[in-house]
Parts: sequence; structure tokens; C-alpha cells
Amino acid sequence: MNPDAIIFDSDGVLVDSEKIHIAVERELLSELGLDYERAEYASRFVGLNLSDFHAALERDFRAKFNQPFPTDFGARLYQRVWPRIQAELEPVPDVTAILEVHAGPSAVASSAPKDRLREKLAITDLLGHFDPHIYSADLVNNGKPAPDLFLFAAQKLGVAPSACLVIEDSLHGIAAARAAGMSAIGFAGGGHADHGLATRLKAAGAHYVATNHLEIAQLLQLD
Repeated sequence: MNPDAIIFDSDGVLVDSEKIHIAVERELLSELGLDYERAEYASRFVGLNLSDFHAALERDFRAKFNQPFPTDFGARLYQRVWPRIQAELEPVPDVTAILEVHAGPSAVASSAPKDRLREKLAITDLLGHFDPHIYSADLVNNGKPAPDLFLFAAQKLGVAPSACLVIEDSLHGIAAARAAGMSAIGFAGGGHADHGLATRLKAAGAHYVATNHLEIAQLLQLD
């Protein structure tokens, strides 16, 4: 495998934040009356941008309670999750091993809002490895699973989509990469990964599924 460019998702791929987000989100949603099994929650919501996430929760809430979803959910969630991100966030191990063996450009393409995305990368000392090629779904009309964000990143890198490799931990992200005409590696090495994640990523269209970044680095060295 010898891509011209590598595009990384951030949450759950570069920074081990999904385990924090999922725990806090499920806790708050349960308090509001929406209970989800962990695997179902990850499959449906991980990888979505905030507007699509809130829209999906709105539909579920209306279907169950026949009333609007609380408008202060986003603020309440931020108040709970961000102190934990600042206190607990760590990088996913061995990210730099991939960058050391890849000679071409790299970018980050994440559904997270721009400011939070950059702060997470700064907290984990990864910002300098990717700046200025750090792109949020805020920059495009349609978030994952639409291909817009990955196509935008490829354009900024000056690399054809077919020559890009995407590393993603979500079903929506894998779908977006495939829709963009890119190769996709499913990453099942984050702290949030359950036993079925690798299988789900493969079923979503990942060309290969890895459980750590050293495995991906070795794969890049094969060609």
C-alpha cells in the first residue's frame, strides 16, 4: 500500500476521545429518557457532525415522547464532556509511526467543530504534525457519510482522491471515504472499540481493518 496522501479522522483515530464522548453522551441521554445499547449507539452516531447528531436525536426523542428534544442538550453536554477531555484526553498510541514511514502529505478531516478539533490535537501534542491541513466538517455543506469533507481535504492537499488513504474508526467515516473514491482502513484500536467494531468496519467497506497504528505503519512499508 503506497498512497500519495493519508487523511486521518481525529476522534478515536488520533486522539482517544470517543470513549469519553460516548460515556458522557449516553449518560446524559439516559437521563433524558433515551437509552441506547453501546454498539447501536456507536454504529448510529459516532462520526456524525453535531447538526446531524442532534437531528437524529431529535427524531428519536419525538418518536418516543411526541415532543421536541431539549434545546439545551448541546450546552449541557459540553459542560460535562469538555472538562473530562481537558483532564483525561490522550493520543492514540503510535500515531507518529505512520507519519515516519509515509513520505507524502497528511491531513486531518473530522466531524468535530474546528476549535474543539484543534484544541484536542493541541492537548495531545499532535497539532504540529498536521497543521495547517486540519479540516472540520464546518467547512463543507454535508458531513460524513457524505464524501464532501474528504474530497475537500484531498483538494487542499493537491492529491487525487483515488490516491488518498483514509484512516477511520466510524461506519459513517468509512462510507464517506468509499463515496469519495478513496481507500479506507478501518481503525479498531481506540479505547471505545468493542469486540464487534472490526467486523462492522469491514462490512461498511473498509479495505483493511487494523487494531493499532504500528500495524498500519507496517502495511505502508510493504510496497
